[in-house]
Amino acid sequence: MGGLRLRNRIVKPATFEGMCPGGMVSDALVEHHRRVAAGGAALTTVAYASISPDGRSYPTQILMRPEVVPGLARLADAVHREGAAAALQIGHCGYFANPRVIGGRPLGASRLFNTYGLTFARPATEGDLARVVSDFATSTWLAREAGMDAVELHFGHGYLVSQFLSPFTNRRRDRWGGSLANRARLAVEVLRAARRAAGPDFPILLKVNIRDGFPGGLELDESIAAARMLEGEGATALVLSCGFVSRTPLYMLRGDVPVRQMAAVQEAWHARLGLTLFGKLLVQRYPYEEGFLLEEARRMRAAVRLPLVLLGGIKSLATIERALGAGFELVGMGRALLHDPDLPMRMERGEAAGSGCVPCNECIAEMDRGGVRCTRPST
Repeated sequence: MGGLRLRNRIVKPATFEGMCPGGMVSDALVEHHRRVAAGGAALTTVAYASISPDGRSYPTQILMRPEVVPGLARLADAVHREGAAAALQIGHCGYFANPRVIGGRPLGASRLFNTYGLTFARPATEGDLARVVSDFATSTWLAREAGMDAVELHFGHGYLVSQFLSPFTNRRRDRWGGSLANRARLAVEVLRAARRAAGPDFPILLKVNIRDGFPGGLELDESIAAARMLEGEGATALVLSCGFVSRTPLYMLRGDVPVRQMAAVQEAWHARLGLTLFGKLLVQRYPYEEGFLLEEARRMRAAVRLPLVLLGGIKSLATIERALGAGFELVGMGRALLHDPDLPMRMERGEAAGSGCVPCNECIAEMDRGGVRCTRPST
């Protein structure tokens, strides 16, 4: 994958850890990823580092700046000692940025109301977008300086670049809106800048939505067309996902909606009350099926030549083999490795055929409670 050779085909995708107070790498974050590496995964992805102060939705996100390089280097070294590789996911939350964290009004593609944070976005200016592109490039360079093996640019889930790609959130009439080529312009410019900063061989993965998951959002045909553009701009691989935080937050996970646990970790009383009373109406439940993105992702597989990482609730050797048989080079295991970090090693030894993870999704509330973890870990 670019200049990187992996020991197997199992990737730990980015699942926000909530372990970086002050925006700095903590001992807990280092141990979290060291443990995944020791369990046999080939690549572990550090989640959700913000390229700039105004791109954060949590105070416990990594904030990219020179001061974080020693901590990232320590994490990369710990992962390397276990025989695995480490990637850093970088992004900007756009209008999902928390006004209390960033100290101002969030940036967005258009002036739209964000029901997730109850704020109106400030439409990005040409100057804002030039800064965003530059910040992505700087963050990519810092990641490489720290000894990370790859970066993952977050272009999905309704964050800033995704807000430009999606016709639902991009209502602009300038060169950044309208046609798909215009809506994809920010993604293309970010990738070009990151590639210049990283050099020709450093792996740059892109997390992209197959679809947003609601009428009026990005659909599969446009996602494929955008992926072809990005393939021609120097992307190394695509990480295939779905969902939009403010509209379809559990579309990317599927399974149970842990309303009680999600409400309990909200800081604001009105957020706790609202989730308690209306959580099952506000957060839709999508039925879980292992490998739920596989069939739609087949169309992406047929359309591009890049290596593809398939996500979608994968937790068994049988589904891994189905994915590899369908031509996907890598598979991502998120909740399954939170439940049992040793699963890849145990599958390799013939001691396990799959994970005991059930899609309760209680782990997503734990990132607000001191750090993401499985509430029902493997024994």
